[in-house]
Amino acid sequence: MTQTAQSQQRGILMSEAALKHLLALRDSQGKDLCLRVGVKGGGCSGMSYSMDFEDPKNIRENDEVFDYEGFQVVSDPKSMLYLYGLMLDYSNALIGGGFQFTNPNATQTCGCGKSFSA
Repeated sequence: MTQTAQSQQRGILMSEAALKHLLALRDSQGKDLCLRVGVKGGGCSGMSYSMDFEDPKNIRENDEVFDYEGFQVVSDPKSMLYLYGLMLDYSNALIGGGFQFTNPNATQTCGCGKSFSA
């Protein structure tokens, strides 16, 4: 797993595989979009990750913005309290594939890996 960012410079880290897959997904949308990563209540462990493309015009003044070769990853300050240091990875494995979140702030993670508690 190769990181495209240095941990001391980024609150959200991303592997080369995740970036490549996100760029392909964005390109299939046919427009310039950024990725918003956040946390919401729910899931097996109390909090779950949210991730969606959105128009860069929706970036708010207090959002944290991380640039990956021109692709922006955005998160609100409240979510960053739980996400700082998060590593986003992607696997195309048939079992257990998809996006994976490695969160140093999680004290417990559910089996699906999509929710956590802190």
